[in-house]
Amino acid sequence: MKAASNGAAAGWSLRGKTCLVTGATSGIGEQIALGLAREGARVALVGRSRERGEASAERIRRESGNPEVELLLADLASQQEVRGLAQRVLDRFPALHVLVNNAGIVNLRRETTPDGLEATFAVNHLAYFQLTLLLLERLRASAPARVVNVASDAHKFGTLDFDDLQNERRYRSMKVYGQSKTANILFTRELARRLEGTGVTVNCLHPGAVATRLGQQNGAIARVLTRALAVFFRTPAQGADTAVWLASDPALEGATGGYYYSRRELEPAAHARDPAAAARLFETSAQLVGTGFN
Repeated sequence: MKAASNGAAAGWSLRGKTCLVTGATSGIGEQIALGLAREGARVALVGRSRERGEASAERIRRESGNPEVELLLADLASQQEVRGLAQRVLDRFPALHVLVNNAGIVNLRRETTPDGLEATFAVNHLAYFQLTLLLLERLRASAPARVVNVASDAHKFGTLDFDDLQNERRYRSMKVYGQSKTANILFTRELARRLEGTGVTVNCLHPGAVATRLGQQNGAIARVLTRALAVFFRTPAQGADTAVWLASDPALEGATGGYYYSRRELEPAAHARDPAAAARLFETSAQLVGTGFN
């Protein structure tokens, strides 16, 4: 963990600040949004389903007592929709203080996005990367600001193969998921390095094994299995706790580039700490989404 050189003004509080949470209409994301709303923030939820999203927004308003909760629709598998989402955020919110990149998928079989990219890598990493860079000037202008990326200990079995980032040669579901989580950590560390001194901090976390809807799109067997295992997993609220803490705790002012679990900083696997891999992934990602770092 490093401290941003100009840090943030004393007395960090989310009250009255604007937060954006992706994948916020169920599971961990909804609980992150609820936690931020309870801190007094204005919270924008990003989801794909209007029906589910409006129900989530209403639940969060009711449970937090905070009316400043709204829904933005986007399918983060599409780069065009990510660009549209970013533009709506810029048009609607004069300031943005917290961005939580949480949306994610896991696929048992290889699928591709409308842009022709392998879907798990595209949604779990490239959407984080593209949306963050498109909103970066607004975050800088709103500093102190925080970016929080939901990664996973699954990164430990996901070494990146830069010669086959799209996993065209061989597709193994959990390895591909792990690679996307490695990418989350490398992106966090590289962006934190590039943003030193700007007042924008970047951290990531492992939420733990959490009972969510993740993977349930893979058919009836997957749905039955995830529901059966849910009794052994953390609740979404428990999985969301560290993300809310990273976004809201005043004691973390200036802390950047860290990987956390249960409010403790951990050291990720060696392949997720490689600065050369982080720099290469950053440049490769910029080419894949057509969005560079200014």
